[in-house]
Amino acid sequence: MTAIVSVEKLTKQYDGGVHALKDVDLEIREGEILALLGPNGAGKTTLIECICGITSISSGHVRVGGHDNVTDYRAARSQIGLVPQEVNLEPFETVWNTVRFSRGLFGKSGGDDHLESVLKQLSLWDKKDSQTRALSGGMKRRVLIAKALSHEPKVLFLDEPTAGVDVGLRKEMWNTVADLRDHGVTVILTTHYIEEAEAMADRIGVISKGEIKLVRDKDALMSELGRKLFIIELAEPATQIPEALQPFDLALQADGAEMVYTYDTTGDGTGITRLMTALSGTGLKVRDVRTEQSSLEDIFVGLVEGEGRS
Repeated sequence: MTAIVSVEKLTKQYDGGVHALKDVDLEIREGEILALLGPNGAGKTTLIECICGITSISSGHVRVGGHDNVTDYRAARSQIGLVPQEVNLEPFETVWNTVRFSRGLFGKSGGDDHLESVLKQLSLWDKKDSQTRALSGGMKRRVLIAKALSHEPKVLFLDEPTAGVDVGLRKEMWNTVADLRDHGVTVILTTHYIEEAEAMADRIGVISKGEIKLVRDKDALMSELGRKLFIIELAEPATQIPEALQPFDLALQADGAEMVYTYDTTGDGTGITRLMTALSGTGLKVRDVRTEQSSLEDIFVGLVEGEGRS
C-alpha cells in the first residue's frame, strides 16, 4: 500500500537540550487508520505538530503526498486536516459559516456541495444554521472534524479525539472515524486510551520518550506479542506447585485456587496436552479450565515497562 505520509529521521529538540522526538521514522499508508499510542508526554502531539507544520523540526524530513512540508509547505499542508484536542469555536457563528470560513483559509472558494456532503456525513446538516454555542459537546467535536475536512484533505489527524468525554460519546466518535476511513480519508489519531486503539485502528504505533518503539498491524501485533493463558481451576486450593509440574513454569493465583500456564500461540505446540497428562498423576482435582488472551494494554505496558528496565 502506498505511503501518503513519510517521516524520516525526524528530530525535535527544544532550547535547553530537551529532545521531544528522536530520529523518528514512520510511514502512514493511504486509506488506513493508524493509532499512535503512548503515555502523556511521550511525544504524540509534538509529532503531529511537526508533520502538520505547526512546530518546526530540528532535523529530518516530512513528506505528505510526496510534498516536503518545509520546501513545498503549501502543497503539503493543503493535504492535511487537523482536529486539535481543544474545542475552540466561535460561539456566535453558525455551523455553516464556521466550516465555510475554514475552507476559505486554504484559498478555496465555493465548494458548497462538498461542505454539504461533509455536514451530512457527520450528521450536522440539520444543525447548519445553529450557533456553535447551542451544540452539545459531541456536536462541537463533529464541527471540528468538519472544519478539518472542509478543504478536502487526504489525511486527517485527530489529537486525543475523545479526551475527557464520556464513554457513550467516545464510542460515537469511533463510529464517525471508521466512517471517514470508509470514505477514503487516511486517519491518524493519537490516544492514551488502550481500548480506543484496539477498537479502531488498522495499525498500532507505540511511542515512548520521543521514540517510535514499534508499528505493527493490530492483528499481527496481538499475534506476535500477545500471550495466552491456560488457567486450571482447582477443586481445593494448593499451597505449592507439585514437583511433577515444575517443568511447566506454572504460577499459583487466587490464593492457590488456580494454576496459570502461559504459552505462545505462534509456537509449534502449546504443551497443554503434556501438562494435563502430568497433572492427572498429581492427585489434584480440577474444577474447570479456561483460556484468556492478553489485551493490547498488557502488550503496551510490557513495552513501556521493558524500556524502563533497560
